Amino acid sequence: MEFLTGVQQKETMEISDLVRPGLEGSEVKVNGAIHTIRDMGPIAFVILRKREGLLQCVYEPGAADFTLKDLKEADTIEVSGTLALSEKAPSGIEVRMKSVRILSEPAEAMPIPVSKWKMNVSLETNLDLRPISLRNIRERAKFRIQEGIVRGFRDFLTAQGFTEIHTPKIGSKGAEGGANIFKLDYFHRPAVLAQSPQFYKQMMVGVFDRVFETAPVFRAEKHNTKRHLNEYTSLDFEMGYIDGFEDIMAMETGALQNIMKLLEKEYQRELKLLGTELPRVDKIPCVRFDEAKRLVSEKYDRPIKNPYDLEPEEEVLIGKYFREEFGSDFVFVTHYPSKKRPFYAMDDPADPTYTLSFDCLFKGMEITTGGQRIHDYGMLIDKIYKRGMTEEGMEHYLMAFKHGMPPHGGLGIGLERLTMKLLGEDNVRETTLFPRDLSRLEP
Repeated sequence: MEFLTGVQQKETMEISDLVRPGLEGSEVKVNGAIHTIRDMGPIAFVILRKREGLLQCVYEPGAADFTLKDLKEADTIEVSGTLALSEKAPSGIEVRMKSVRILSEPAEAMPIPVSKWKMNVSLETNLDLRPISLRNIRERAKFRIQEGIVRGFRDFLTAQGFTEIHTPKIGSKGAEGGANIFKLDYFHRPAVLAQSPQFYKQMMVGVFDRVFETAPVFRAEKHNTKRHLNEYTSLDFEMGYIDGFEDIMAMETGALQNIMKLLEKEYQRELKLLGTELPRVDKIPCVRFDEAKRLVSEKYDRPIKNPYDLEPEEEVLIGKYFREEFGSDFVFVTHYPSKKRPFYAMDDPADPTYTLSFDCLFKGMEITTGGQRIHDYGMLIDKIYKRGMTEEGMEHYLMAFKHGMPPHGGLGIGLERLTMKLLGEDNVRETTLFPRDLSRLEP
């Protein structure tokens, strides 16, 4: 009988192992997929694609026990050879090939040039061929950056005493209400896909005080724009015992600072590859909703068409103004009208037509919605009735408030939008692994 005792040490080495000082001249073994082969005549360069980047291997007919024609693009192979320094090679090293073991071979040639710096294919082609287009090093770098964003968010909140939770994505009622809900049959009972984890986040404040989640949310919105998806990843948190909704904005500022710090420290390769300059987040300006509306109208000679919400063009102009005047790519827009916020949003005691809520704009686009919530049971019931709603389907949510809840609030950040604006992409589908929109259910 055999027993497994944990991860076993592999003979094959990664790029981070190979770049350690003093290894040049050593015999090494590496594996990877053949990204491209450049036949230069006397020698050839076989570029391997590995999880940490590209590794240059050098083939010389007299030094290897195989021929170059044995290899082709997309083969996965194991290479044995000698490690050498090379200023022109990625990471400053290369492997002089001696022998090769072919692990697998492709059944067909690549339909797109994934080894090119830019593939120069349409977005639709890119998305249709996503399982292989993501092998392009620039494409996959976007999602390494996205991983760093989630890591930075998670690490920061964990350090701030938050507990990570995992809430249901199938329920009987949508947290936000309205018509933008995906409905489904749940064993002959009506059900919906979660628009957000809002109800569960608030319930769990009564349990853990501070909670967060990174998970998909679903919106049945018939938008076909560059900024909308029907399924996206939301970075959510909810925190209790707040003194005001400013505490929530301060916590987001800290999270964004930590995200940028982590990217700066551990994702330099990807940032350089994509030509991304990280924004400053030492401080974020705040402006009231009505003041932002007035400011945009006066400075850019733009009439106010919708007094209850920001239009995309207004978000762009607000971003432009705060970038030019204060050098900030981020801005908090606060005190949104109560009419445009959900029933659980806390109204501003000074003027109940507005709420203690906010959006965070990044480079002229909303990436965050958040605010203080109503924590008093009677006040919450009153707001529900004033909205023409009933308690039906919210009994378990209201149970938490009936038995006492602290002052609390929270937010949700759209991961794909944040990634899109950070990387300077024009379409949110570019920074979505496998997008779901009005027309796309595959791959």
